Amino acid sequence: MKAREMRDKSSEELADNLNEAKKRLFFQMKMQRVSGEGAKPHEVRSLKRDIARIQTILRERQLAAPEQKAKTGAKS
Repeated sequence: MKAREMRDKSSEELADNLNEAKKRLFFQMKMQRVSGEGAKPHEVRSLKRDIARIQTILRERQLAAPEQKAKTGAKS
């Protein structure tokens, strides 16, 4: 998923996507390695990058929230 598509989602949806991606990475992919199936390296890399993108967007929103409050508070 691209960052542009992720920015259109709400924070709750992103948090759900983050939890789902982490579960998939750490449980399914690791279990495949242990069982000998062999996880596809490009899928692991893609999941890690998606997790990083989601965390970055959530952090941007977290940092932007006080700025939004300050701007609306200054106008009143």
